[in-house]
Amino acid sequence: MPDALTPVILDTVRTARGKKKGSLVGWHPVDLLAHTLKASLARTKLDPMLIEDVIMGCVTQVGEQAFNPARGAVLAAGLPIDIPGNTINRFCGSGLQAVNYAANQIMSGQADIAIGGGIESMNRVPMGSDMNGGDGPSSPWLLQRFPNLVPQGMSAELIAEKWKLSRGQLDEFSAASQVKAGKAIAAGYFKKEIAPITVKGPDGVEKQFDTDEHCRPSTTVESLAALKPVFKADGVIHAGNSSGIVDGAAAVTLSSYKKAKELGLTPRARIVTAAVAGSDPVLMLTGPIPSTRKALARAGLKVSDIDLWEINEAFAPVPIVVGQELGIPLDRINVNGGAIALGHPLGATGAILLGTVLAELERRDLRRAAITLCIGYGMGVTTIIDRKLD
Repeated sequence: MPDALTPVILDTVRTARGKKKGSLVGWHPVDLLAHTLKASLARTKLDPMLIEDVIMGCVTQVGEQAFNPARGAVLAAGLPIDIPGNTINRFCGSGLQAVNYAANQIMSGQADIAIGGGIESMNRVPMGSDMNGGDGPSSPWLLQRFPNLVPQGMSAELIAEKWKLSRGQLDEFSAASQVKAGKAIAAGYFKKEIAPITVKGPDGVEKQFDTDEHCRPSTTVESLAALKPVFKADGVIHAGNSSGIVDGAAAVTLSSYKKAKELGLTPRARIVTAAVAGSDPVLMLTGPIPSTRKALARAGLKVSDIDLWEINEAFAPVPIVVGQELGIPLDRINVNGGAIALGHPLGATGAILLGTVLAELERRDLRRAAITLCIGYGMGVTTIIDRKLD
């Protein structure tokens, strides 16, 4: 039997991802996040007064995503004013980190029920729009220590070069991501985790938006070969082997095992452990390697004990290199595609991936999964979940 304070997952819910200038462009990010909170409560039938904190990830906290959107979403969702909200930023790992922080509160006995998740409206609040003014975030001392800091896309180029990955390899992986995601969408594999939301089409007619719309399942290696490199003239990184710019929000409702039992609720899984780690800030995107090693060691598990892996596809070199370095079989990584096909709503992605892989564990009747994301400035975050509670 689990410890009374073991954090368990009661529900995961998300919006479908809206593409650039797509279906979610009309939704304010705070209301988009509020939609997931309302959906989660409707699904779990929890008394809202039992929720002790709402922790949400958001990367570009400016404009409509400024001023603590987690608290704003609590109020916008019509939840009791007693429920606090906290918005965090660990760059692309923010959504998963928010879930981990919620789990930490439960493990420490500071909360019985908490919600973690994330939001990013990349249409309404463009990536990088929080860097206006002054000399930018790279300070003189930082640049003195690391004079070769580069944008993430160039870090992806450096990783591809260091691990001797050809453009053909990257494009093959990327095309496969599109095909897998297309098949998963067609089969309805994501329906369990998506809360439909009302949007207006180009004709002004309202409809229910419930399907990720960034995916291009007809993508081939040949079609990707026509795309020009973005970050260097002779490079290998281009729009087709990079993650998509999309809008999205997610919420993961957690409780202690004891509280779930008291309420007569059936947990879907438990949080086994989580870890964060720093890595080379120039290569930047290799952080999932040390964070995953740390998480596995902390849990007393081996790579072979993990049935399914979600390794965020920020750029194609990332899941390829992480898989190679950790010895993960390719057929266990991103089995329903990833961010190259589906998009990467920065602050929400980690929480989305957790919900996606949990649903897939249930569909395949498998036990454990690991979720990991690379993070700007050279970091990684990893969370391990287990459907077996004892």
